[in-house]
Amino acid sequence: MATLQVRNVPDHIYRRLTDLAEKERRSLAQQTLVVLAKGLEVEIDPKARRREALRRASLIDRNLTKDLPDIVKMIREDRNR
Repeated sequence: MATLQVRNVPDHIYRRLTDLAEKERRSLAQQTLVVLAKGLEVEIDPKARRREALRRASLIDRNLTKDLPDIVKMIREDRNR
């Protein structure tokens, strides 16, 4: 995920953001993202991002993992030592 730094923010905008952040119980960074997303009409739902990441992960070829050892079997063998 990218990082954005904004300089020379006018005092009245900064105060408004901090007031909103406090009211909504968010950090200043979180509140800034919410305001930007609303202004850009973009969805920032964290659950949607997780669902998309899981969807992409599920597309990985299952054959890549077929030769990996069974982790449960390895743990049981280790416990028996």
